[in-house]
Amino acid sequence: MIVALAGGVGAAKFLSGLVKIVNQEDLTIIVNTGDDIELHGLHVSADLDIVVYTLAGIVDDTRGWGIKEDTFHCLSALRDFGAETWFSLGDRDLATHLFRTNLLRKGRSLSEVTSEISRSLGLGVSVLPMTDDKFETRIVTEQGTIHFEEYLVKRGAKDEVFGVKFYGVENARPAPGVIEAIENADLVIVCPSNPIVSIGTILSIRGVRDALRRTKEKKIAVTPIVAGAPIKGPADKLLKGLGLEVSAYSVARLYSDFIDTYILDAVDHAEKDRIERLGLKVRETNTIMATVEDRIRLAKVALGN
Repeated sequence: MIVALAGGVGAAKFLSGLVKIVNQEDLTIIVNTGDDIELHGLHVSADLDIVVYTLAGIVDDTRGWGIKEDTFHCLSALRDFGAETWFSLGDRDLATHLFRTNLLRKGRSLSEVTSEISRSLGLGVSVLPMTDDKFETRIVTEQGTIHFEEYLVKRGAKDEVFGVKFYGVENARPAPGVIEAIENADLVIVCPSNPIVSIGTILSIRGVRDALRRTKEKKIAVTPIVAGAPIKGPADKLLKGLGLEVSAYSVARLYSDFIDTYILDAVDHAEKDRIERLGLKVRETNTIMATVEDRIRLAKVALGN
């Protein structure tokens, strides 16, 4: 079994290549839920939806999130009422959030609801939220501490970052199956996701990092940083805000206590020696996933093919 730790867009692209060369039933994906937010009374799980929509082949490829060819009539009507509509929710996308919220209010867990959504969209992979418990990633800015989605979407990631806080981390338990999946994995892949607010959140859940350290099988990470910058998202601002160097090496160091192999983009060849001195093996390749073929090729590199 292959286990992947995943955030949103970058992870979803990588995983869409991976499922073309492995059986979906042999893949378990543990997804960040620190971005989950309540909007218009609905529970929105941004990263879970990006992963599921992408693997189901219905994601809006241009944006990397939401559903392709969706309409926004409901959002437009909400705007007419004076409601805040900074987070774009399409009409078909809203159906997912309505379905999720209704089941959660009936006492179902996020894990159970995610499994039902995945099956309804025809997926064979096991998609697990990192936790069923309340967990919220907040960014410390000059104006105060705000939800990550507000920082990223509403404010366009323009604020200087002074820190990152994980609300609820003290009580958050791994969702059912998370620890078992890691312990029974034949291969663990850390997808090319934000190391602070996507992978970092998963690693912060009690027992997850220890389980990753315990397992003796291969553990590989794909760099999310190329030529000193993230492919997508504000990883550079978050790393800087935490006093960390913005580099592939910096991310490798964050994971070096549990991975054994790091996939580095070929343009960052100069980073190879530093990463190897962390005790890691390095594989160099093109990690930019501009096409479906790129995604498949990168997945093959991760599998050692």
